[in-house]
Amino acid sequence: MKSYIKHDPWCIIEEGFHPEHNRITESVMSIGNGRMGQRANFEEYYSGDSLQGNYIAGVYYPDKTRVGWWKNGYPEYFAKVLNAVNWIGIDVYINGVRLDLYRCTIKKFRRVLNMKEGWLERTALLVMENNLEVQLTSKRLLSIVDDESGAIRYQLTVTNADAEITIQPFLDFDVKNQDSNYDEKFWDEVCQKAGNGTGYVVAKTKKTGFVVSAIMQYQVFVGENLQNITAQAVEKEKYTGNIQKFKVKKQETLSIEKYVAICASLNHPEDKLVESSTVYVQKVMSKGFDRMLQEQIAAWDKKWEESDIAIEGDIAAQQGIRFNIFQLNQTYTGEDERLNIGPKGFTGEKYGGSTYWDTEAYCIPFYLATSDPKIAKNLLVYRYKQLHKAIENAEKLGFSGGAALYPMVTMNGEECHNEWEITFEEIHRNGAIAFAIYNYIRYTGDEPYLIDYGLEVLIAISRFWAQRVNFSQEKKKYVMLGVTGPNEYENNVNNNWYTSKMACWTLGYTCKSIEYVKNMAPRKFEHLIAKLKFDETKETAQWKTIFSHMYYPEDKEQEIFLQQDGYLDKEQILVKDLPPKDLPLNQKWSWDRILRSCFIKQADVLQGLYFLENQFDTATIKRNFDFYEPRTVHESSLSACVHSILAAKIGYEKKAYEMYLRTARLDLDDYNNDTDDGCHITSMGGTWMTVIQGFGGMRVYDDKLRFSPMIPAQWEAYSFKILFREHLLKIRVTKKEVLIENQSTTPISLFVFDKMYQIDSNSYIVVG
Repeated sequence: MKSYIKHDPWCIIEEGFHPEHNRITESVMSIGNGRMGQRANFEEYYSGDSLQGNYIAGVYYPDKTRVGWWKNGYPEYFAKVLNAVNWIGIDVYINGVRLDLYRCTIKKFRRVLNMKEGWLERTALLVMENNLEVQLTSKRLLSIVDDESGAIRYQLTVTNADAEITIQPFLDFDVKNQDSNYDEKFWDEVCQKAGNGTGYVVAKTKKTGFVVSAIMQYQVFVGENLQNITAQAVEKEKYTGNIQKFKVKKQETLSIEKYVAICASLNHPEDKLVESSTVYVQKVMSKGFDRMLQEQIAAWDKKWEESDIAIEGDIAAQQGIRFNIFQLNQTYTGEDERLNIGPKGFTGEKYGGSTYWDTEAYCIPFYLATSDPKIAKNLLVYRYKQLHKAIENAEKLGFSGGAALYPMVTMNGEECHNEWEITFEEIHRNGAIAFAIYNYIRYTGDEPYLIDYGLEVLIAISRFWAQRVNFSQEKKKYVMLGVTGPNEYENNVNNNWYTSKMACWTLGYTCKSIEYVKNMAPRKFEHLIAKLKFDETKETAQWKTIFSHMYYPEDKEQEIFLQQDGYLDKEQILVKDLPPKDLPLNQKWSWDRILRSCFIKQADVLQGLYFLENQFDTATIKRNFDFYEPRTVHESSLSACVHSILAAKIGYEKKAYEMYLRTARLDLDDYNNDTDDGCHITSMGGTWMTVIQGFGGMRVYDDKLRFSPMIPAQWEAYSFKILFREHLLKIRVTKKEVLIENQSTTPISLFVFDKMYQIDSNSYIVVG
């Protein structure tokens, strides 16, 4: 656990340079705008440890898997979002010596990510190898107003002498991913050109054929005076730049304003890319840096107006939740249904930037309650449009008749995960996708979605579950063999409780959905069953038999659900009894030792109790929590949030707060020693849920919003806003009362602590 990030309610601050943690800082201070993202790398050359990273949404490469063996049904490739053009680059030479912070004496240093306003700033006072003292300031943004552009203001002041400063702004597509096989590079140059004060590079991905045009324009000021650009053009493979020298006096500031447009063939005709990016960069440059910054501030202000959570009396907790909300908002905007949310977003390369079940399980609730319903709907439409690929994935594994297995990892709907125990066995992702359909409709009331899209997906998933189980003559029950549950510290187990429970829940929900659609839209239903060749009587009868005769492992003596058959055969050791030197297990133990242990990576049984909590009483949830949490090492970013929500429900305030702080500050404090390769974006949706669903106790049952708030002892008060069916509500919780304000033009009925209240438009209630 690291603690060098300064606590602040609105900013992420590194006070003093920490080169040993530079990759971590580059991750947590990443900026993005939904279209692309940029790690917090330095603009100038840096010879120390760094992971240069710029990523463009939807642009990926099918890298060959590294395994030396093969199995039928195994994916051909592992898709990864590519490290793209280095657009921030500005090489600097002062009196002929290259500026490199790794070789400087750093007298002062401060790096700040302003989350409220959406920009990154760095200031430093340096002594170079030639004894020149230099004041450096840089500020940059990726615009969420003009989301194919970025801008930088980069300033240098030599404080102890007159100097000659040579600048070299550039664009460089000669990049590679850190995890590329054999250091392979994924971009081929299409064309390039350098001009006076400008330059562009167009590059194309190998195999997938995405084309990206990056163009820069810049201007230079010495003091307040705009300088003439008479630069030497530099062109080399995948690279374009300008070189120009400027004489500056002692204490005089040289300022460079660099504007870049990055346009992809995803959004523009390929033969018009240079033209499109040229028009785009001219537009933003004509605005100027100050206007772009003001527009950025205004746009972020609107985002915070809808999604902020304010915590009083606990700065660490406040900073943590805003960091999570900021990263979610800058990673996904929901405007493009072709895009989804990678576990690391635009902050690093791990997990390839692909889509996992994390989106449905952890992210959709955030977008449901903080955005227009179409934002969350687009995440579901993304899966609907890939249904044919999910059916193909199932066919590769031997399933038939329109059964669908959604991929564990994907870019285009094809499975591309390169670990067999996950590719073939972690099939619970189907359950999360089905539950997301239910969750979306439950929250929004958008029943037409079920008619137009949802039922088709549910039938295909249910067909998979019906084929995936088999009847055990010994148990006289249906069983689910050879699976991996959410706890990836178990592989190839039989009867994982969570997987079986979600499978049967899906079968039941699909049957109910069929009845609804048949009654509400009979013609559409007839068309759908013809399209799917669906034998309603036969198939639903089979599904009902399965979910009424499913085997679930349990321990009747302890009255708990067993994670899987044989779980209690393992040596039962609690995490608190492990030597600290053994943690984290995934970095200290062999995989064999982990698999034979009782230790749990993340919520498994408890994940099911979280999803389906209305099926279980509080005492049941408490017994299972008391058994499983002490055995859980929380080495998945998705773990702490579920435990916090359940702890709050059963009244474990201290544990709820402990788990909240762990998920909220997971990356800021580098709990699991893995923030250097990117932040855990999808788990940040879970962090949001810990406040809203955990401490706020928000639920939706029977079309009614319900709250049962609690407040941690460390907080004086907290407040949040949610959107619910065209109502905007503000909820404030103190140690004495709950205030709910209806900021909408229509009244709403809701429950607080199981008592119904009606709140008129633009009115409020106080519950003491």
